[in-house]
Amino acid sequence: MSGWLGPEEWQALALSLKVATWATLAALPLGLFVAHALARWQFPGKQILNGLVHLPLVLPPVVTGYLLLLTFNPTAPVGDALNAIGITFAFRWTGAALAAGVMGFPLMVRAMRLSIEAVDPKLEQAAATLGASRIWVFFTVTLPLILPGVLAGAILGFAKAMGEFGATITFVSNIPGQTQTLPSAIYAFLQVPGGEGAALRLVLISVVVAMGALLASELLARRLAKRVGGA
Repeated sequence: MSGWLGPEEWQALALSLKVATWATLAALPLGLFVAHALARWQFPGKQILNGLVHLPLVLPPVVTGYLLLLTFNPTAPVGDALNAIGITFAFRWTGAALAAGVMGFPLMVRAMRLSIEAVDPKLEQAAATLGASRIWVFFTVTLPLILPGVLAGAILGFAKAMGEFGATITFVSNIPGQTQTLPSAIYAFLQVPGGEGAALRLVLISVVVAMGALLASELLARRLAKRVGGA
């Protein structure tokens, strides 16, 4: 494949994998916590939290990217505070990871929430009556049952991060070697004469990643249904 892809294409692919991996790893713990809270807890503002979680799905990605830019640019209070401790998001690959994580977060949470809701609460209650704490019940009872759903959510989040374009290019621009991921590289190649071949190769890679993620997610969802049904 090294002869099939040019240096710029390899660079965009490697950066996309880096961005998607970090976006998924960073979002996964928070996504699992939010999914569990939405599935099992009752608290004021629950519907507001649910709406905020799913907001990136219905907002234009450019709007999400612009809101991230307003929040995390070095002149904004949040961005300035983070910059003071050495954390910079705007126009960096870390910003691309943040944008990708935000856009993939709703898909991740939804998959994990559905898997948690499919688990019979009586199983958790039975463990609690034996003296187990909530945290111990989660890690010993709930998590093993929902693991396929967690993996499915992570895969969907990773695939979304690999394909994210609108929020990323708005927040961190399209800088080769710094923030140019697969989608922005495809866009850049289509703007120059003779770039259609490179764009097509990257499109094929994107399609393979997306289809692989969807098939893996479906397989894990079926496995979860069988496991819970047989529990």
